[in-house]
Amino acid sequence: MKITEVRTRVVEWRGETVPPQPHFCTNPIDLLDLPTDSMDSFRFYGWLILEIFTDTGHVGIGNAALSPRITKQVIDLYLKPLLIGKDPLDTEFLWQHMYRQTMAFGRKGIGMVAISAVDIALWDILGKVTSQPVFKLLGGRTKQQIPVYASRLYSQDLSELAAEARQYKEQGYRAMKLRFGWGPLDGAAGMQRNIALVRTVREAIGYEIDLMADAYMGWTLDYARRMLPLLQPFQLRWLEEPVIADDIHGYAALKALGGIPIAGGEHEFTIYGFRDLLQTKAVDYIQFDTNRVGGITQARKITAMAEAFSVPVIPHAGQMHNFHIVMSSLNCPMAEYFPVVDVEIGNELFWYIFAGEPKANNGYVDLRDDLPGLGLSIRENELSQFAVIE
Repeated sequence: MKITEVRTRVVEWRGETVPPQPHFCTNPIDLLDLPTDSMDSFRFYGWLILEIFTDTGHVGIGNAALSPRITKQVIDLYLKPLLIGKDPLDTEFLWQHMYRQTMAFGRKGIGMVAISAVDIALWDILGKVTSQPVFKLLGGRTKQQIPVYASRLYSQDLSELAAEARQYKEQGYRAMKLRFGWGPLDGAAGMQRNIALVRTVREAIGYEIDLMADAYMGWTLDYARRMLPLLQPFQLRWLEEPVIADDIHGYAALKALGGIPIAGGEHEFTIYGFRDLLQTKAVDYIQFDTNRVGGITQARKITAMAEAFSVPVIPHAGQMHNFHIVMSSLNCPMAEYFPVVDVEIGNELFWYIFAGEPKANNGYVDLRDDLPGLGLSIRENELSQFAVIE
């Protein structure tokens, strides 16, 4: 079997979007106090669709959500020439070839996102060739269904926030995640507004449902240290990305304080990056995203390594490339889940692009044993809602 073609398309949403409210979600830009919308850099209304074709007729599907136009260029110019004519089942060799060939400018960020998209497509082919779902190739089913948490609660009017939280409770979710809206530049008053968000959700759902909260790299170590005592009465399952991803020692310092578990890794890459997080005891939960971290080839290695440190892995964003990892590992107790909503941040776009994503039922998703590969297809008829860049 040989790879005959690698096709990349960037699809950019042209439909209506829901404008976020002020203080919608903290983020790293907030510290600069710019006179622009700080969330602008963290919305993504484009997506990369990758297809790898073979001489046997099998086609693998991969994807990437970060910087899709640039990611497409990396694949087209640097990775595609390495792949044409190669055996797609040689996933480890091809990963190493792509990684080492792009070492000078890759390693992390966009270079690794591009490799991730390719690797996901290769595993999709592997599953289709063997007529097995990917999770069966990774070790099989470790749970009857995957528990998922509702990941949708953004900073908003408190009455609306409470109503949304109650809705997820009524839908059967046993965990949900909230975003903070204020950071260091907002001072002590902003801290109290953050606490009001947490208090509102906790009062709406009670203490028999797990609640997590995400600062999305919008805080500093000093600010996070001040926030932790204020948050402790609300029994958060974890505090997510309290500081920027490069501040590993900041994560470690917060984890050492105890009281609230610390989660991170959404913006970390490869087994080497997570080795450093684990060895420095920086996180209580690992949250890589398979379509960023290096694909399934790296995700399965990181998950196994984390298990040896007794650090659970709960991947970022859900989606099929992550669900297969979660299903196949006992070290993955649950998965993130973005409910189906109108396009707002961009996390929602995969619902519009791909068919086959499982929908939550009473707080769980399931993967079918009879769907080979990832179990996804492209909604070609619905791409008319997007501008398509070949």
